[in-house]
Amino acid sequence: MDSTPTISQVSLSAIVLAGGQSTRMGRDKALIKISGVPLLRRVCEAALHCTNQIYVVTAWSDRYRAVVPPHCHLIVDIQQGPLVGFAQGLTYIQTDWVLLLACDLPRLRGETLQSWTAELETISPDTIALLPHSQKGWEPLCGFYRRQCLSELQQFIDQGGRSFQSWLANQQVQELRLENREILFNCNTPQDLEDFSRDNR
Repeated sequence: MDSTPTISQVSLSAIVLAGGQSTRMGRDKALIKISGVPLLRRVCEAALHCTNQIYVVTAWSDRYRAVVPPHCHLIVDIQQGPLVGFAQGLTYIQTDWVLLLACDLPRLRGETLQSWTAELETISPDTIALLPHSQKGWEPLCGFYRRQCLSELQQFIDQGGRSFQSWLANQQVQELRLENREILFNCNTPQDLEDFSRDNR
């Protein structure tokens, strides 16, 4: 995969969440190799098509240091769930926008992220996020957020909130329309991995 970053006109950084326990997978899914490349590295390399400012939030920084591209910064996750991990990462962000990604998106492509990034220039100032939407609600771990959402997010967390859906329900969010929803496929279980491997033979 070409990891050469393309400089976007949008002020953008990326956060990759890799703090999960991988309980359903039975092994560290961030290290599972797809075509010889660990999932975490694949996601980071896709993000490099949009920005060279990438932060990986993880409880296992020593484990992943040799896995992520050299451009990436590792942030120690306090392991209180993805919403708190996102807030942790946001405290490091200096850009107007941040791309938030899960570490287990094997179908993610840098070219697709580039096309999504172009949409940020058309977002109204009161919109804090650009996210895909499904029947289950927003897809919070594959989309864009304004850095300015941190204060309200931290207030929600301080009040005990831990759910992305509950937080987003009270925010102005624009739908990121997808040509192919398969890009959101993630590997949570051995069956997911088997399905992906079968589809990509």
